[in-house]
Amino acid sequence: MNPELQDHAVMRFRINGEDHQLACDFRTSLLDLLREHLQLSGTKKGCNQGACGACTVLVDGERINSCLALAAQYQDRDITTIEGLGSEGALHPLQQAFVAHDGFQCGYCTPGQICSAIGMRAEVERGLPSAVSADIAPGAVRCWSERELRERMSGNLCRCGAYNGIVEAIASTWPEAEEATS
Repeated sequence: MNPELQDHAVMRFRINGEDHQLACDFRTSLLDLLREHLQLSGTKKGCNQGACGACTVLVDGERINSCLALAAQYQDRDITTIEGLGSEGALHPLQQAFVAHDGFQCGYCTPGQICSAIGMRAEVERGLPSAVSADIAPGAVRCWSERELRERMSGNLCRCGAYNGIVEAIASTWPEAEEATS
């Protein structure tokens, strides 16, 4: 066997609705698989330590830091990156809101912010509490406050400081959040 390939395996992935099969090192992070092997450069490499959230993607609808995930762990699961949101010629409503509310400056963190916000919404819909949820009883987590929204997004850093625009963008796309942050 070729020594260069002994650490490689053929893996199957479903990314943005498309199936991919490729041979890569089994130690490859999901982030590097996306960026280096599939040329999906929307997902950013920030700290590469799971602290900034720039690499946030959705796996089966849940947000994860792709820099901390081994690609091999996510075979045959539904992975969504920023490129998989919206449709040909039409932005996802949250992408539109980020533009409308100046939810970005340099734009580097924006893909991770948007994927994280979509994952956050799913967490709230499932009734998962955050560190600041007033009531953690099953089904009690229904609406948002600005404090709740900011806490849930705290794993995604914006070095430019566009946090007010980010919060406004998220709130504008989800009426129950908008009411709570008004």
